[in-house]
Order: sequence, then C-alpha cells, then structure tokens
Amino acid sequence: MQNNSRLKDGSVDRFCRQYLQLERELDYPCPTRLREAEVQDALYHNIFDNKALAYPPPKRYQLRVIKELISKIESSIEDWDSHGVSDDLMTAFSILLASPLPSEFTAAQQKSYVTYTLSLLDQSDQPSLPAQITLLESRNLISAAGTTGLRTWEAALHLGQYLTTNPSIIQGQRVLELGAGTGYLSIMCAKFLAAAQTIASDGSDDVVANLPENFFLNGLQGSEAIQVMDVKWGHALVGTEDEHWNSGNPIDVVLGADITYDGSVIPALVGTLDELVGMFPQVTILISATERNRETFNVFLGACEKANFKVEEVDFGLPRRRYQGSPFYSDQVPIRICKIVK
Repeated sequence: MQNNSRLKDGSVDRFCRQYLQLERELDYPCPTRLREAEVQDALYHNIFDNKALAYPPPKRYQLRVIKELISKIESSIEDWDSHGVSDDLMTAFSILLASPLPSEFTAAQQKSYVTYTLSLLDQSDQPSLPAQITLLESRNLISAAGTTGLRTWEAALHLGQYLTTNPSIIQGQRVLELGAGTGYLSIMCAKFLAAAQTIASDGSDDVVANLPENFFLNGLQGSEAIQVMDVKWGHALVGTEDEHWNSGNPIDVVLGADITYDGSVIPALVGTLDELVGMFPQVTILISATERNRETFNVFLGACEKANFKVEEVDFGLPRRRYQGSPFYSDQVPIRICKIVK
C-alpha cells in the first residue's frame, strides 16, 4: 500500500486499512474529500488497481465496496464540471462486474486473505513501509471441522496492540503462544518484535496444518525464528520417551488470546500453565480474554486460584472504535489482559 502522507488527512489510510481487514462497516472519507481526484487516485492505486495488492480481498467483497464507493462519490459531487468519478475506478468496477463470482454460500466457506496493519508499532527506522500481517482466514464463527482457530479474534488483536507498545516484553525472549490459531501473535513476535524464538502452538490438527501457510504469507517460511508445535492442554509436555521438552530450550514468555471461552477446557489449560511454570519458574504469562460471559471468566479465575496462581489485570484500556488506527476490533465487549503469576 502506498504512503498517503501527501494527502491532508488520514481518512484514505484508515479506509484502506479497514478494507484490507475485510471490515463490514467502512469509514469512507467525507464527501468533500471523496470528490477530489487525488483521493480517488489514491484509493485506486492503493487497493483497486489489480497490481496493488499481492493478497487482495475476495472478489465479492471488492465488488460490494467499490460499488458503494462509487455511489458515495457520485452523491458527493455538486458540480460535474469541476468533479467526476475516476475513470480508473469505473474500469475496475466494470472488470469486477464482468468477473465470475462464487455464490454467497460458496464464498462463505472459502478462506480469505486478511491484512492487519500494526498502527501502534514504532517504525521510526522504516517510516515508508507499513508493518502488516497477512493471514489466510476462515471468517466463519466455527469452521466445518469444528475449530474456532482459523480466524483472528479480538483478544489477539488487543494483546497485539499492547505488545507493540511494550516491545521490550518480547525483544530477545523465547516465546510460546498457546492456542495460536491463525498465528497472528506469533508472527508479530517473530517478524516485528525481535523475539529470539517463537513457538506457535495449538491442539487442533487443522490449525497446526494451516500455520505454515500463514508463515509463508509473511516471509517466515523456513525461518528458524518461528516454529509450529502441537500442544494439547492437560497432556504432559514431556513424554515418557523425551528427555527434554523443546530440546531443552527455555521459555521466557507465554501468550494466550481468547483461549478461556470454553469452561470445559479451562482446567486443562491451567494445568499446562502450571507445568510450564514448574519447568520455567521465571516465565511471564499474559492471557488476553474477551469477556463474552462473566461466568466462564470466573471459571478461569477459580481454576487459577486453585492452582495457586495470582491473576493481575494489566492496565491497557480497550480503545473506542473511532480512535482505532488498525487493527480494528469491537469495543462493545470488555477485553482483559491478565498476567498470571505464582
């Protein structure tokens, strides 16, 4: 995506970031900006030119957005002698209209490229290169295979914002992510936060099988900085045939996001945390939880207390959506970041 610093406001950048994240509700630039040729050119060259994006959104999404965009541009124009709709945008719209599209049902079953921009990351050394993570996701709530791990959830995005503003937590550390899902946090740690080593772990075979593809999308294929591991909570990390877990390498930081939503697996999760602390007493554990159900969160707190863990809530407020610069996520449900200590 091109740098739009020459434009007078950040509305184009914001819109493009929302588009890349496949947001349903987009903040279009205001009418007085939309009618301007430079704004339309920036939108075209950043997201609608067929050479602009290596991993574009699904065609159905592209068509819906560009159709609405052109409608808003037309509504914004008061003097057609002074303003008009970009020929490039109209051409892109025509091409999409003529393209074969999957049915809505088929499209809902397909995976999509989703790109998140790390707006809070300090990039003073590379100001012209946006820090972005692209993932192949299933936006369905639960996939056909029964796993929720094929999309990135709000708690991961919120914890990621905390880590990008506190990079020293990760820098030079060996990181283990539990319930990694799409690998968003693991990829962030390996690519942007200078972790010494990152392990993206999950207990779902489907999730574990999909993680290498997301590593590839972010230039981490074959990297020694990140690896996938099958970790099933409640099962002993060190098997009877293993002398050491993780080849004897220590773990400094354990991360988990949206992994406390199912009360039935919380005892197994806390058991795994307890085993990790037993092996690595100085480990830092950060768990980010979307509090959809207070009762389930209380189950987690109770299991931690039973295991003699203290749960300390980290002071990192959930930003209102209108102030979010990307990634974008709901501000309607509380998200808690907890430090688990013993």
